[in-house]
Amino acid sequence: MQSAARVPAFELRISIEDTEPVIWRRLRVPAALTVEEFHLAVQAAFGWEDRHVYAVRCVDPSGNQRVVAGPLGATEDSGAEAASAVVLSDLLDPRKPGTACEYEYDFGDGWTHQVELLGPAELAYGELQCLGGANRGPVEDSGGPEGYANLVRILADRHHPEHGDAGRWVFETTGEFGQRFDATRFDVDAANRRLRILSLQWWPQPLTDGERDAVLKPVRWFLENAEGDGLELTKDGYLKPFLVARAVEEIGWDGAVLGKGNREANVLPVRELREHVLAWKLVRKLKGRLVLTPRGRRALERPGDLWDYMVDVIANPKHDAVRLAMRLYTHWYLSGIAPPRLLERDVISLALEDAGFVTPSGHGIPEEWVTDIYRRVLWSLMCLRVFDRGDHLFHRQMLTDGGVKFFMAVRDADRHSPGGPAS
Repeated sequence: MQSAARVPAFELRISIEDTEPVIWRRLRVPAALTVEEFHLAVQAAFGWEDRHVYAVRCVDPSGNQRVVAGPLGATEDSGAEAASAVVLSDLLDPRKPGTACEYEYDFGDGWTHQVELLGPAELAYGELQCLGGANRGPVEDSGGPEGYANLVRILADRHHPEHGDAGRWVFETTGEFGQRFDATRFDVDAANRRLRILSLQWWPQPLTDGERDAVLKPVRWFLENAEGDGLELTKDGYLKPFLVARAVEEIGWDGAVLGKGNREANVLPVRELREHVLAWKLVRKLKGRLVLTPRGRRALERPGDLWDYMVDVIANPKHDAVRLAMRLYTHWYLSGIAPPRLLERDVISLALEDAGFVTPSGHGIPEEWVTDIYRRVLWSLMCLRVFDRGDHLFHRQMLTDGGVKFFMAVRDADRHSPGGPAS
């Protein structure tokens, strides 16, 4: 159960200098956050992607000039204090509303955020809150306030000679089509979802039965329908049309239907679910039907065992290249920072190359192999309910609370398995 304890907090208004209209957020954060954690909260609230160094500069309650910088290593030559070693309550006095700090991100572009203390507050233990704000956060590497303002003007003018190039660059950078780019849009719910993903990692909470069941819903649906006499297949080995239609309705995959929703060819998640549940040895084929294996029966009877099993199969796929790609996705989803959808395969390809993966003949991994690895990872995750509903094909879906806990378990299982990264 979540603790009912309340903790001291600061209410802050954070605005980016030299932006018009002003890009700002109002946050409530624990006073005990380190500057490193505060940096990540600001990144989440504004939609930054944590690509660059940062620093906080202020006069502390004792009258001392302080410069605190990160990430680790950024302080070696600057003489600044390490962000992981300083907490907000060292820098701000709750008795002095109106005092301010300066938070600078990306020293090249020079994004300076004014952090104004509005006053003391309280939060439930383990919470971060965005109370309001205005305007979309700037695009990374867009040239600071002046460069970003120019980009927004170009995107708004279809007759501008650089409109096409600017739109393509924005799409490659953010995954957003230039003609749909809205600099005035701010979604407070999305900002709070990103903050929630951070807070669940900083202050872990027990997995609830409801969260577990929601994540496992597609797999459990299949096992429940295979219980008893099993599922009769068509002569070509597919699920019967009435079962495909039932899966669409009961799992909630109506948005994935292409054409008539009673054929696996038109509902790819159903096809992939059948193939994955077979590959995971939760069901097997017997006389034209899919029946539960002993493992599948145990999983149906004991949902906790099914959770542990799914964490293990996702964290430890058979092929090392797939495992590396899954590690990337785990990081992307938990950090909330990832390349646009259309660039994911390129990033996976570069990661495989950097890790020394080659074909048996010693050549680099071909593009079609990378595509297969990419598909294996994404379709295995589609067999679970770990994501919030996304609002656009190219926007990354954010994790539900159960999804965060699932990926945290995957990360821990990967770290502690042979060949996993060092803890």
